[in-house]
Formats: sequence, structure tokens, C-alpha cells
Amino acid sequence: MNAPVNARGRRANVMIGDPPSMTDLAAEALRGMILRGELAQGERVVENQLTGTLGVSRPPLREALRILQQEGLIEQLPRRGAVVRVLSLHDVYEIVTLRTTLETMAVRLAVPGTDPARLARLREALEIWEANAAAGREDLSTEDSARFHLALVGLAGHSRLEEAYRAIGLQLRMCMQLNRNARAGHESLTDRAARHRRMFERVESADVEAVLAELSDPASLSFVLTYAQDHPPTTAQSQAWLASLSQ
Repeated sequence: MNAPVNARGRRANVMIGDPPSMTDLAAEALRGMILRGELAQGERVVENQLTGTLGVSRPPLREALRILQQEGLIEQLPRRGAVVRVLSLHDVYEIVTLRTTLETMAVRLAVPGTDPARLARLREALEIWEANAAAGREDLSTEDSARFHLALVGLAGHSRLEEAYRAIGLQLRMCMQLNRNARAGHESLTDRAARHRRMFERVESADVEAVLAELSDPASLSFVLTYAQDHPPTTAQSQAWLASLSQ
């Protein structure tokens, strides 16, 4: 097969499936540590420790930290250096209310006539979650939840809506992790999977209002009241939101 020709008539060198760089691998590993709660909010990111833990040198590690800073997972503080970002209650308010708006819009667009292929994607996400729950993989539950909700938004077949949802995906997973921690003694992993099985069944039955009722389940926001004890509202918007959740 002839190689493709570039604009100047020369054979172009095309690299298909380039392996990830050390920076990419370090960023992915750090991202996972934060989203699983292994690096807690406010915790310093100590380069000396991470070079050994991740098996990378300082240059790719520092580039990985810059990537995570752009993603909103890391922040640079004077005299402390890189730390895992601490979400304010206003941050949580913005993330959660935007998530609710996007998911509600997706359900209203999709559920009355759900495309079979998109529904299959949601079913697959649920089955992965249920299999991991049966295996006791608590460490994968935040990732499983994020996959399910992204597939739920994908039901609408609205690429810009899904892009908007992906844009808050990492910080949304931080909120999911907070909720998982808050409900650890109240809801088991299999209980959480069962709650989303009910949501899937409501989608299958094309009952828009029932799906929206499942999405507004107080269990998904129970962490907010606990979180507010250590992170009180600093804006009128977050204060009003907290008051509405407390009623």
C-alpha cells in the first residue's frame, strides 16, 4: 500500500497508534489516584515520592502536573507547591447544578423514543457496574458511575450536549467520590448498582418523569450537607442552594 502524500507531493510519515508518552502515563496515574481518593483534596503532591511511585523522572511528572492543573484537579499554592484542588461549596454547587441541567435535558430529548444502539451503550455501562459490584470492586465504583451517567446523557444523540457533560467529567467524579465516602455506611456497592438498575428500567419503559425522579434521588446529594460542615458556603448562590437541600 502506498503511503499518503502530503500537500507538497511527498510521502507522509504516518504514525498510527503511537504509544502513550511518559507524561501521558504519569498524568493518567495521578488522575486515577485523585479520582479514587488516594490523593485527598488539599494533599500536597510530593514530587520526590511520586517519581519513585510512578517510575518516572521529574520532567514528565512536572508536565503531567501541568496537565492536571489545566483540568482543574491540581492547583499551585505559594509556599506549598502542587496540591490536590479543594472544591469549595460553590464549586460543588456549580458542578452539581450543571450536571442536573444537562442530564435532565438529555432525558427529555431522548427517552420518549430512545435509539436502540444508544440504549445498548447504557445497558453495557450498567452491566459493567453490576459485574464490578458483584466482585466487590469498590475502587471502580466512581468510574462505573461516571460511565453510566455519560451513557445516559449520550441517549440524546446530541454531540454538543455530551461534550458539555464531558467538560465537567473529572470534577464531577470528584463529587461522586465525595458522595461515595459520605454514604459508605448507609448504602452498599450493590445497593448503588441496584439504584441505577431502576433508573435503566425507567428509561426502558420510556417514562420520562420516572427517570427524572430517579435522578433527583436525595441519595445522590447526601454528601453536600456533610461537606458543608467543613466547607461552609461563601456565596449567596451556594448558601441558598444549601438551604434548599436542607429542607
